Amino acid sequence: MSAVGVGVIGAGVISDAYIKSMQSFPDLKVVAIGDLRPEAAAAKAAEYGIEAHGGPEAVLGHPDVEIVVNLTIPIAHVEVALAAIAAGKHVWSEKPFSLDQESGLKLLASASDAGLRLGCAPDTILGPGLQQSRRIIERGDIGQPLTALTLMQSPGPESWHPNPAFLFQEGAGPLWDIGPYYLTTLVQLFGPVAAVAGIGSKSRDKRTIGSGPLEGQQFDVTVPTHVSAIARFESGQSSQSIFSFDSPLPRGGFVEITGADATLALPDPNQFDGEIKIRRRGAEDWEVLETTKATAERGTGVLEMARAIREDRPHRATGALAFHVVDVMSSITQSIDTGSFVDVTSTVEVPPVLPDDWDVQASTI
Repeated sequence: MSAVGVGVIGAGVISDAYIKSMQSFPDLKVVAIGDLRPEAAAAKAAEYGIEAHGGPEAVLGHPDVEIVVNLTIPIAHVEVALAAIAAGKHVWSEKPFSLDQESGLKLLASASDAGLRLGCAPDTILGPGLQQSRRIIERGDIGQPLTALTLMQSPGPESWHPNPAFLFQEGAGPLWDIGPYYLTTLVQLFGPVAAVAGIGSKSRDKRTIGSGPLEGQQFDVTVPTHVSAIARFESGQSSQSIFSFDSPLPRGGFVEITGADATLALPDPNQFDGEIKIRRRGAEDWEVLETTKATAERGTGVLEMARAIREDRPHRATGALAFHVVDVMSSITQSIDTGSFVDVTSTVEVPPVLPDDWDVQASTI
């Protein structure tokens, strides 16, 4: 068998990270890139030595593309994924999977009917940082896991992002843009969410671009920029989370899992590696259990799905998992609007941890 052919739709900022990683994997071959701005696709193709480029059709119609990597803006994720399915391609999408339950269910049904796979970011859950954290919890180092606390606070991405308006509109904001990293991590550790409650606020109606060619331009803010949420899991465990673009104090990557015997501090769920620390009952300070190091980042989930296709086994970062997280975020949004607890109607099976010897750089196909 040969390497799995991949085509990228969306030549924006995040495409660089994906392409660099995917080109380093022996089991993948990036054969095409497309964008609604063909000139943007052409520039990326020239930079990375990708032979085929043009509009989205350059990817959808390419005979060697088996997986479409959908890196479009959130509002276009479902439309592009459905077009890829119609073209007979498996799909890996950037998060969020969809912007609501209805379109997400339509996407799941379309892929199932076509016998095709859906995968979705975040694939940080497959990095050594969070995978090893799962192993530590599952072997009982903290006792029975009971609760979780997560924090993501920042002033917002408008200071550094060259075109940040979409991050403050439907399908984004801190809950939908950053929340998937934290919520997917919690589902990996506690299982599916049963019910949520949320409170949201917006500090101002307009923001100003702080860098790049659009510096100084203002844009509208249409979604909450600070969200506080609590969740109850089917297992009976619970979590508290803050997602904020309104904090002058940056504080990200904060995930603590409290067990009956100790608390575990996980690496940043928006990264693939980092320190894992434990504070045992009665201890006066934290102990570093392990410092993990990733050899690859974005695109790891595409690789794991490609290997699963060749091996005819389930992949781990599934569309069903991503849809459950969308259902959770939609339910939090509904709770913000109604001021009440909201039941999460979907559920999902949590995949097993990766084998200890799983290696992104191995040639397995």
